[in-house]
Amino acid sequence: MNSFIEDFKYAWNKPNNGVVKLIIINVIVWVIVNLLYFLSSMLDNPGMFSFFYNNIKLQPTFGTFIFKPWTIITYFFTHQDFFHILYNMIFMYWFGKLIQEYLGSQKLVALYIWGGIAGGFAYLLVYYILGLQSSGMVGASAGVYAIIVGAATFKPEHRFHLLFIGPVQLKYLAAVAVLLSFFQLPQTNTGGNVAHLGGALIGFIFIKQLQRGDDWSKPVTSVLQFFANIFTPKSGFKVTYGKKSKVTVSKGGYKTNNKSKDEMPEQAVVDAILDKISESGYEKLSKEEKQILFKASQKKK
Repeated sequence: MNSFIEDFKYAWNKPNNGVVKLIIINVIVWVIVNLLYFLSSMLDNPGMFSFFYNNIKLQPTFGTFIFKPWTIITYFFTHQDFFHILYNMIFMYWFGKLIQEYLGSQKLVALYIWGGIAGGFAYLLVYYILGLQSSGMVGASAGVYAIIVGAATFKPEHRFHLLFIGPVQLKYLAAVAVLLSFFQLPQTNTGGNVAHLGGALIGFIFIKQLQRGDDWSKPVTSVLQFFANIFTPKSGFKVTYGKKSKVTVSKGGYKTNNKSKDEMPEQAVVDAILDKISESGYEKLSKEEKQILFKASQKKK
C-alpha cells in the first residue's frame, strides 16, 4: 500500500505533467462513481447514487443549472462507463502530450477546462433553444476535443502514425473528428456532439488568441493557484533569533557560520526549505533539510 501511495505521489508531483494529473483526476472520479453505484445496488438504495450523480452531471435546463452551477465543471471530470473514460483518456494523452511539450502543463490544463466549460454552455444553449430533452451529460469529451483541435491549430503539419494507415497530419485527424460529431448531431448522443463542437471551437480560438499574444490560460491558472494555496498546509512553527550569521547555499547543502551544531538554523535557510516544500512536497527534502526543520521547530528557551 505504501508503495502504491509513493508511486502516486511521484506521478502527481512530477514537473510539467498536467496531462497525467488530468487523467488521474478523471480516473479517481470514475472509481468513486462506480463504487457508489455498486454500494447503492448492494444496499438496494438507488436513490443514494441518483442523488450523488444528479449533483455532478450537467442537466439541460438553465433553471436546474442556476441552482447547481458547479456542474459546469464536475461534468467533464465524470464518467461511469469504462469505455467512455478509456477512449477519452487515450485521446487526451496522445494529443495532450503534444500541447504539454510545446506550451506547458498550465496551458494544457487551461485548454481542457475552457473546452469543458464551452462544451457545457453549448449543450445548455442548444437544448434550451430547441426544447430538447435529456437526462443530463457527463464526460471529458468537450475538453478532449478542445485539446485535439488546439493541437491541430498549433501544429497542423505534425504527423501521427496510425495502425494500417501510416502517418497522417494532425489537421486531418482533427477535421475528421469534428466532422463526425457534426454529422452525428441528428442521430445519437446529440448533447455530447454539441459539446464536442463547443470544445473544438474554443480549442481553435484559444490557440489563435495565444499566437496573437493573448494568453487565456492566465485566469484559469490564477483560480487554480488560489484553491491550491487554500489547501496547502502552512508551517505551524515560528523561529526567532538573536545574532545573525552568514548563510550560504552550495551543492553540498546549507552552510552557516553557527559555531555549534545545536544552534538554531538561520531563517533564510528555513525559508528556502519551506519554499521547496511548497513546490515539491516534504518527501523531496534531504535528510539534512529535515534535520534543519526539526531544529527550527524547537522553540528557543
